[in-house]
Amino acid sequence: MRSEPIPPSNELPPGTRVQPAECGTHGAYDQRVTLVLGREFKAGCPECSRIAREQREEQERQTEIALVRQAMERKLGAALIPKRFAAKTFATYRADGAGQAKALAKCKAYADSFPDHLKAGRCMLLLGKPGTGKTHLSVAIANAIMSTSSATAVYRTIGTVLQAIRATYDRASEQTEAQIFSSLIEPSLLVLDEIGASKEKPSDFELSTLFSIINGRYEQQLPTIIVSNLGAQELPAAIGERCADRLREGGVIVLPFTWESQRGKEGF
Repeated sequence: MRSEPIPPSNELPPGTRVQPAECGTHGAYDQRVTLVLGREFKAGCPECSRIAREQREEQERQTEIALVRQAMERKLGAALIPKRFAAKTFATYRADGAGQAKALAKCKAYADSFPDHLKAGRCMLLLGKPGTGKTHLSVAIANAIMSTSSATAVYRTIGTVLQAIRATYDRASEQTEAQIFSSLIEPSLLVLDEIGASKEKPSDFELSTLFSIINGRYEQQLPTIIVSNLGAQELPAAIGERCADRLREGGVIVLPFTWESQRGKEGF
């Protein structure tokens, strides 16, 4: 094997010459020898150097992939998406009817244009019958924006939020109420599920908690996705008119889910 053509001797840098050399793996090559401060420095086999460089670049690429994967795993872990919904994507949502197809298209569009919605603090309401894929699509939005950008997303049910806050009243709690609110207010997107699930009048504690979360995100101009089995006319009573008013600002997107439950059907 011979190396790349060597420039004529009169074009070589001062103190450099070329001599024949042999690589045990790749055979003969033209070796550059450079004299620096009375010491000779001999270049190695160019083919060995090329292979080593490619191996080094591949290692750097694999390291970068591993770092990206670790960052994504941290984001998914912080999102606290339940195991049942963690793998939900737009591709796995079964849209048999026109209403489902429209909801899927709207949610995909929201994820695709999330930078614009983030800038505007534009919220989304997924409202209607249980078992119609509201949680599936809300989680699909969260998964999509986390996998394609630096945006962060968090999924919570209102029940787990209230339970977590009550737990902070125990002196043995490892979290403070302020830390919980911060974890809900700071992410790029918050998905808040099971709003109004009890069908009972919300307590003052629930209303004040919801207001603290929604108002905190409103002040930071961050979007929130509300998931509820209630209709658009019923929702204000479940979250409080002040919360409803803040969700409306910025041009809220309301998606009604009016078809029958799809739970238990293949592919949903």
